[in-house]
Amino acid sequence: MRNGRNVLCQRVLDIQGSTSMSELRAATRQSTARTGIIAFEGARGTVSVPCTISDVSGTGARLKLDWSLAFPTEATLIFADGLRKACRVAWQKRRLLGIAFADGVASADEQVLMMTEAEQALHRQHIGAQVRGAREARGYTGIEIANLLGVSPEFVSRAESGETSIPLHQLTHIADLLLVDLKKLVAGPASVGPPRLSDVELVAE
Repeated sequence: MRNGRNVLCQRVLDIQGSTSMSELRAATRQSTARTGIIAFEGARGTVSVPCTISDVSGTGARLKLDWSLAFPTEATLIFADGLRKACRVAWQKRRLLGIAFADGVASADEQVLMMTEAEQALHRQHIGAQVRGAREARGYTGIEIANLLGVSPEFVSRAESGETSIPLHQLTHIADLLLVDLKKLVAGPASVGPPRLSDVELVAE
């Protein structure tokens, strides 16, 4: 019965199709089943724990550890291709760990290495939805923001729909214009908070 419920839950996640915020958050929680190592400095030297990288955003990742232990606030995530990212532990629930990258938003080149094409698309959609929500909350139209940024209204429309990436310097400008924290625009669900009970059931043994 448990396995059947897990399969059903996964199918529900798989068929998410629209770009509403709740659905984007659900989609980015889908497992990518990649392996890596999360390492930190212990009392007797470096401790390296194998892990499964359940999902990655531009600002963090969600991990499942091979064994359960308490983590310090700072660690390093090592991807299978050798990429190393300093990170801070945002939350932990038993063998599930949420991390945020210490240097903020990963560069475009790092995102290519860390994320699948589908994850990159979801990340663009997440940022675009955050920008659109912040813009509408401040009462700006897409054309007004385009004029303030010095870009075309078409670019704003494509960026908010996730069809194109927004360069970091423009995201910083947008955050200043809309009086919001840059981290609020770019933070992925993996580094925001712990999973819901239903998500724990999907990955628990």
